[in-house]
Amino acid sequence: MTDTYFNIQALLTKLEIELNSIIQARGLNKPLMIGIHSGGAWIAEQLHQRLDIKEPLGLIDISFYRDDFSQIGMHPQVKPSQLPHHLEGRDIILIDDVFYTGRTIRAALNEIFDYGRPNQVVLGVLIERDGRQVPLQPDCTGCTVTMPAGQRIKLTGPSPLGIHIQSFSTEKIST
Repeated sequence: MTDTYFNIQALLTKLEIELNSIIQARGLNKPLMIGIHSGGAWIAEQLHQRLDIKEPLGLIDISFYRDDFSQIGMHPQVKPSQLPHHLEGRDIILIDDVFYTGRTIRAALNEIFDYGRPNQVVLGVLIERDGRQVPLQPDCTGCTVTMPAGQRIKLTGPSPLGIHIQSFSTEKIST
């Protein structure tokens, strides 16, 4: 799989259509869109314009909410989250680039709930891949793919957006 395997504009359009349908069906009132740094924020910026959402775009960095510090270490470029101080009762559209294990979304929800209890949260992702580890799933997706465990999808950007498939070894080295 290469960049040409994924048509990012087609994925964005499909995600936009699905989100618009859910906004109407669930009656989201003045939804606040939140993008997860960094790839989710890039996707959210485009969807925010396409869906003509009037509320300012929120950005969230879940680095301090991750449950895997011991495995991946602390990310050295933590960005501040940009959210309204009060999310109580708000309709939220949470956007990420790739849904894999669900742990990023769990961390994002923890941070959002620290700001208040939203009315509802709709999850939209550009790409959903197999490998779920927690009982969460997106409401809307640009596409769903099945991949070997030794591959990772990486969104590059912000302009232009690109998708790269990275391969890595899943073998443990014993000492």
